[in-house]
Amino acid sequence: MRFLITAGGTREYIDPVRFISNASSGRMGYALAQAAMRHGHDVVLVTAPTLLKPPAGADVVAVESSREMFDAVKTHFHECDCLIMAAAVTDYRPVQRAARKLKKGRGPLTLRLKPTLDILKWAGLHKRPGQVLVGFALEDRSVLAAAQRKLVEKRLDMIVANTPAAIGRDRSSADILTADGQHLDIDEQSKQLTARRIIQMACERAKA
Repeated sequence: MRFLITAGGTREYIDPVRFISNASSGRMGYALAQAAMRHGHDVVLVTAPTLLKPPAGADVVAVESSREMFDAVKTHFHECDCLIMAAAVTDYRPVQRAARKLKKGRGPLTLRLKPTLDILKWAGLHKRPGQVLVGFALEDRSVLAAAQRKLVEKRLDMIVANTPAAIGRDRSSADILTADGQHLDIDEQSKQLTARRIIQMACERAKA
């Protein structure tokens, strides 16, 4: 199979040196790329900035912003058999990016933000028959209910739900929900093991 996997946390620049981002380490996305290649699949890894070394053998596309990630996904989407959106895409970006570094003033600074592009929603609208879409839902309350809504609204085949406790850790727990009603509750384990299970389930759905 041909996997398109995203990883890391995107950045939205306020000025040339400051940006809005999140605490994603990219560990899950990189573990997914490694797991897919270990099973003989081809992988395009679209990665936002991380401290991780890209897995050998993957076709790596480096991006920073949500727009750049969206463009990279659009470029490779129609030739992939499975898209796994493990990246933590920033939800908002500044309405206007300052051309020069903003100077510190005496009073408060107000930033006007607007929503970023919804990559998974776009993919759900443009997927072809047999193509598998896997999303992630990081929630701090009503985790399963929120993941189920996202699964349906974005026309996904699978969604991996977890909490902020998973950020930056080598081990975490997760729940995997599928469009055909399966629910796999994964107790705390290494992200490498969870990644192998996700790849296995994605392959099963591609063959169905």
